[in-house]
Amino acid sequence: MRGWMGAVALAIMTGAAGPAAAQTVSVLTPYLSAVATGEMVETFKADAEKRGWTVSVVDTAGDFGALASRVEDVVNARTGAVVLVSINPAQIQDQVGKAAAAGIPVFAIDGATGPGVALNVTSDNRALGKTMTEYLFGRLGGKGAIVRFFHSAHPGVHQREIALDEALQAAPGIRQVAGHYVQVPGQIDDSRNAMDAMLAANPAPGAIDAVWAAWDEPGIGALLALQAAGRTDVVIAGIDGNPQAVELIRQCTPFIATVRQNFAEMATIAAGQMARVFAGGKPDATELYAPGTLITRDSLGVTCP
Repeated sequence: MRGWMGAVALAIMTGAAGPAAAQTVSVLTPYLSAVATGEMVETFKADAEKRGWTVSVVDTAGDFGALASRVEDVVNARTGAVVLVSINPAQIQDQVGKAAAAGIPVFAIDGATGPGVALNVTSDNRALGKTMTEYLFGRLGGKGAIVRFFHSAHPGVHQREIALDEALQAAPGIRQVAGHYVQVPGQIDDSRNAMDAMLAANPAPGAIDAVWAAWDEPGIGALLALQAAGRTDVVIAGIDGNPQAVELIRQCTPFIATVRQNFAEMATIAAGQMARVFAGGKPDATELYAPGTLITRDSLGVTCP
């Protein structure tokens, strides 16, 4: 009996999904409330519908048990393809395996590669983390205390954390004094509450110099706490290029930098590669990257008082 890994490979190489199945695509995520995830889902859906595909979108609001169940539902319904957005497919590996064994290709956007996954389209997340961290550490002059907001369950976010760990090892003048695993959904409120607690535990000026936010929304939550406390001495940097974060940079708040991911391009790449699979081909690679861009006051042409 051929295993599910062989089944998905055969499906990808021979186009086993077939022309009729190509008309249906199931997009699933537990994080639709996140701005970046919503952008990817909407861009993919619009591109897919232009191609004549019927797209269903499922959001399980942070519930991975429900996500696994819904993947099984669409596999049993013989969807043409599964798209997982902003998660590590390994978190629902049994269901990914069932899809692959059924000859249904699984695509990840802003996720990870792995057994049964035809393609992951993402950013080079370690490079994003390195770019943001180097800018933040440079603004600190190589000395100071930072707090970390993270969410290691997301594979891309975890790569950014690795970049921070490497930078901390190379910069002995900078130390991490606190960290918070951000709850999703509700990331802005959760981060605001966590920052309140960090400020209470580290009240002296200079006890916290900067917020390292693995993506922009925790940075926005931290900024709300800082503003409520009347603190203007702590700077914030994030990743994603969330429009609200970019506007906060433009307004000369303590939010000083973000690294814009090209989420729309990720979704567009995924749709184009899926079309190749539906036509009987295979993806160009198991992982493809869309480039990122550092956004700062300088890059926006903003001069602050």
